[in-house]
Amino acid sequence: MDFHVKPLGKTCAATGEELPPGSICHSVLVEQHGEQVRLDYSAAGWPETPPEGTIAHWLTRVPDADPTDRPRPLDPEELFQFFEQMLDDMNPAQERIKYILALLLMQKKRLRLEGTRSEDEDHYLQLAGSQGEGPYEIRDQNLSDEEIAGLQQELNAALYRAA
Repeated sequence: MDFHVKPLGKTCAATGEELPPGSICHSVLVEQHGEQVRLDYSAAGWPETPPEGTIAHWLTRVPDADPTDRPRPLDPEELFQFFEQMLDDMNPAQERIKYILALLLMQKKRLRLEGTRSEDEDHYLQLAGSQGEGPYEIRDQNLSDEEIAGLQQELNAALYRAA
């Protein structure tokens, strides 16, 4: 019989608490509804005897956090594609995000500032893609440094979740 065992879980099957890195935990493979299921227990959550239907039981050490589990860096090409998609969306609520994306893309040298223009009270950034795309025009949102940092964090979180 072949067993396909999932990796160590992040939480204790009994308590629901996180399994701390470096701790020893009890792992069991049980038969549930015709399937093999892995359950991991912290020392405090271990029921003293393996649960009913146990096929295998072993002790394991919860690995330290893997530095490769960090979110991957934002790819400038993916950001640029997202930027171009947003340009097609005429939703005024997206103006701040478009502006932040433009700033990120300029920082990553995927967009370059070609100039600026003013119309009434509004100021616009005139941009071009580093590979000849554009021209693009984005209204300056006159955001404070704190607003920019906050919006960048929101954007990063949304993009990491989508990746």
